[in-house]
This record gives sequence, structure tokens and C-alpha cells, in this order.
Amino acid sequence: MDIKALGYVGYGAPDPKEWLKYGTEIIGAMPARAVPGESWGMPMDPTSGPESGGTGVAADGSVYLKFDDRQWRIGIHPSQDNAGIMYIGFEVAGVRELEAAVEELKSLGYEAEMGTAEQAYGRAVTGIAYTKDPAGNSIELFYGATEDFKMESPLGMNFKMGGLGVGHLNLIVSDLQANKDFYIRVLGFNLSDYITFGPNDMSANFYHCNGRHHSIGLLHVGPIDGIHHMMIECESIDDVLRCYERVNDAGIEVKSTLGRHINDNMLSFYMASPFGFEVEIGWDGAIVDENWTPRQFCEGDIWGHRGLDAETIQQESEKVTS
Repeated sequence: MDIKALGYVGYGAPDPKEWLKYGTEIIGAMPARAVPGESWGMPMDPTSGPESGGTGVAADGSVYLKFDDRQWRIGIHPSQDNAGIMYIGFEVAGVRELEAAVEELKSLGYEAEMGTAEQAYGRAVTGIAYTKDPAGNSIELFYGATEDFKMESPLGMNFKMGGLGVGHLNLIVSDLQANKDFYIRVLGFNLSDYITFGPNDMSANFYHCNGRHHSIGLLHVGPIDGIHHMMIECESIDDVLRCYERVNDAGIEVKSTLGRHINDNMLSFYMASPFGFEVEIGWDGAIVDENWTPRQFCEGDIWGHRGLDAETIQQESEKVTS
């Protein structure tokens, strides 16, 4: 299978509008001008626009955030029980690749099914299919996402997405080998690098599907499944530092201070999101190509990132997933 990018992510939250405020006023995303599943209206007729009116809020209370030319990249849906990942969208090239992916998944013993045209419309894509990874995360494979070229951050932010995808997800997995097999041998991701730490074979493993150093990280810290963080990359260091200033001014908890990772070169910080998991805001991440050699690295950071250590990660993961 050939995954092109991490296309979108959906989360559950008791109050999605808290994420709307956080996403626009802290991160600098734009509310989606039209939410998935609604009409854009008639071209060139300004009176027939989307019913949501550019608020980013759907009729069911879901919130959709826009970061680049895609109609949306992050969706947050009302949920009292699930304040974590609801679905992960991976992009493939087209209908033939989508159909082949479903058949491959089935042949390898994974549950998989093609979605309907209505379901695809509900994600603002042309075609969609469904499966799950061994950690229980709902995986959506899609092609033909809707492009909306009128991106304007309310805070003047510029995000590095496009063909590289929305950023990366660092997933916490209890069965590391099963998830390695799924992401490498089934979805076709390639190992970038990994680090081991502590007892019981704890490790962090990073995988790429395009030029971004990693779109998926698999973190094993014990019998836990969930999400540690999502990374959003900016186009400039000033974007990162301006965001860092807003975070401090707003009193949002900084989970890990500014620092630079040794493996992917990312200069970043980590902050608490409104519901549980962390958000990393970064710049200058490494770009990989077909000549990249997988490797093990021994230290996590060149400098900084205080609070990003194995013991803290394990404790925070247990809180989020308990």
C-alpha cells in the first residue's frame, strides 16, 4: 500500500467550541469556510454560500479547522466519552489505490470496507474506506480531498502542510509489534528512527510516508493505548515563538519547554490541549527521501524540551487514558 500523507484527524471533545477558540486564538487556524457535508452554494453567487457561514461549526456542534488549501484538516466532534482520537485520515492516490487497499487489508485478515458516496461527502473527499489499527484507532483511507484556496489565518500564521500532510501523530500503543506490522507491512510506512528507554522495552518509533521525517510515531510505555501528542509545523521560527508567547499569556500549561529534537531537528514546544493530549508546535523539521537510512538514536534533544522525559510521558499517558 502507498499512503501519500496524513490527511486529516478527528477528535472527540465534550465541548468542541473550546477547541474552536483554542485552535483559532492560540494556534492560529482558520474556521473552515464550509464544513464537510454541506453545499458551497452556487459559484459566483455570494448570497448562496455555505449554511455554516464560515464559522467552522456544523449543525451537530462539530468544529472544523483549516490550516492550508484543504477545506479542513482537524475535526472536533461532540463526545462525552471519548476526548481522544475518533479517526485518522490517510490519503491515497485515487480510486484504484483505494479499492486495492481494501482488498489488501482483507487478504491480510484486517476488517476493511469501502464507504459510500454520502460518507465521502461527509468528509469532503471523493472516496473513502474504513479499517482499524491494532490499537483500536479508526483509520479512514481516502482520495480526492476538497481544496479551498482562501486560507487566511486570523493570527497571520503559516503552516507547513500541503503534500506533507497535517503534521504528525504520536500514538501510544500497548502492542508495539502488532502496530509496527500494521503501519510498515500493511500501510507501507518506512522507519525513520527510534529510541529505547527504561525497562520493559519502552521505546519511541518514528515512521514516514513522504518527505516529512515522520507522520506517525508509535510510543510504547506499557499496557496503554491512546495519543500522546499531535504536531503542527509552522513555516517560520517566528510563528512558533509568537504562539509560545500567546500560550504563556493565556496561562495554558506548557508541557515541554522550547527545545530542538536530535532525530528530526524540530525546534518546538509542547502544550496542553483543551481535552487531554498535547499539541506540539514546531519548525524546521527534517525532510527525508529515498536515500534516508533508518537508525537508532540515543538522546532525545540537542537542547531544551524540559518535561519531555520517559517517566513524565508514562505518567501523563496513564492520566490521559485512565
